[in-house]
Amino acid sequence: MQMNQKCKWINAPAEYTMDEAEICIVTEPKTDLWQKTYGGDSADNAPMLLWETCDKTFTFTVKVTYESDGLYDQAGIVLHQDENTWMKASMECEGDIKHLGSVVTNRGFSDWASVDFPKDKKVMWYRMNRKENDFLLEYSEDGHNFSVLRMCHIWDLADTIHIGLYACSPKESSFEAFFTDVKYESKDCVEIS
Repeated sequence: MQMNQKCKWINAPAEYTMDEAEICIVTEPKTDLWQKTYGGDSADNAPMLLWETCDKTFTFTVKVTYESDGLYDQAGIVLHQDENTWMKASMECEGDIKHLGSVVTNRGFSDWASVDFPKDKKVMWYRMNRKENDFLLEYSEDGHNFSVLRMCHIWDLADTIHIGLYACSPKESSFEAFFTDVKYESKDCVEIS
């Protein structure tokens, strides 16, 4: 899969670069993905670069590199159908730590699960595996040895879904997120577009 192969922006950032090897998103303040749960906040304005697929089984992997001290700054992998149905995995800044976390939003309500990492962690690989409406999210610090981050089910998925990259700054900061080593594999043998 090529980086710029028939992908599309949702909430396109004002500043980004993209070539065959790397995508860089410069985040803007007050951008986020979250729906309702616990605090009642709703946001669906994070920049996302998405590819379309109708494959029912696939693996999608991305390497993400960024450095930021901004509260809740995050960059990672995303599946996005609409504001009520989506999933993301990323590292997120908070004080002296980073949370490696995942959010699943079903029927308009988000959840969040996370583990702590050192604040100086700058690089992480994410892998999304699909089997019908079930998903396995994994992470790796070296791009070879992956660990389970989460298993989940997503309700109400359309026949065609959108997967890709995102970065956002929910508060007042801004940073550069770099995405490389984008890889898509499917046993269904249908090209991602």
